[in-house]
Amino acid sequence: MRWTPGGRSADLIDMRGSSGRRQGGGGLPIGKLGIGGTIIIGLLSLVLGRNLLSGDGSQQVASPVDDASEERQVQFVSFVLDDAQKTWSEQLEKQTGTPYRRAKLVLFRDGVASACGFAESAVGPFYCPPDEKVFVDLSFFRDLKDRLGAPGDFAQAYVIAHELGHHVQNVLGTDDKMRSLQRGKSKREQNELSVRLELQADCLAGVWAHSTGQRDLLEKGDIEEAMDAAAAVGDDRLQKMGTGHVQPETWTHGSSAMRMKWFNRGLETGQVSACDTFREDEI
Repeated sequence: MRWTPGGRSADLIDMRGSSGRRQGGGGLPIGKLGIGGTIIIGLLSLVLGRNLLSGDGSQQVASPVDDASEERQVQFVSFVLDDAQKTWSEQLEKQTGTPYRRAKLVLFRDGVASACGFAESAVGPFYCPPDEKVFVDLSFFRDLKDRLGAPGDFAQAYVIAHELGHHVQNVLGTDDKMRSLQRGKSKREQNELSVRLELQADCLAGVWAHSTGQRDLLEKGDIEEAMDAAAAVGDDRLQKMGTGHVQPETWTHGSSAMRMKWFNRGLETGQVSACDTFREDEI
């Protein structure tokens, strides 16, 4: 991806020096991760080699921040954050009639407290609607490359754009509507609605990626990197890596093929209207 290093975003909050596991607490409360959160945490624990479910209450001291080695990474995150939010500030009201409001992105190390609960880093990047913040531990990008087989800067950009896609859903009220639809449904039906929400966030990430192509920010191989990242975090792939078995009825984010399909739809169209996963008979 063509980008210019040059400082940090005003919307970036760096909490790497104060992260770690809270005294007397475990990981992020399962309910705050959405339906099927237990499965996702368990699979990532197996795949990434970290135990998220122990909840032993021990205290973990935050790792020291190595500004020299991570500063370029911080500046890249800042660039993607600002570029994506600038795009949504220009496009969301134009396309939907709803003005965009900016989110914050929090960098943390080991664990972090949010309005959605306390999360350990191996949960992966996440968005908390009450906070209107994206939370990222930079170590996830190393795991994305080394453990999940999805290297490259645009793979990382896809992850950030996906989480900001959840913020767009929050701004549009889609997240609240989905939670309302889940009430009274069976676990399987709740899981399907969660999948639709996640696939829409992938599509919205593709809408932003479309804009980068329009502005000549893409380099050779960037789209392939994003596709590899989308495939790497598919439920079927994580289940296969973690347990050796695939159980579609337990999916909460969608298969690798689904995630690539919906990212590509946003990429090709550049339109929010093309991302209505809740109206699709087949997702």
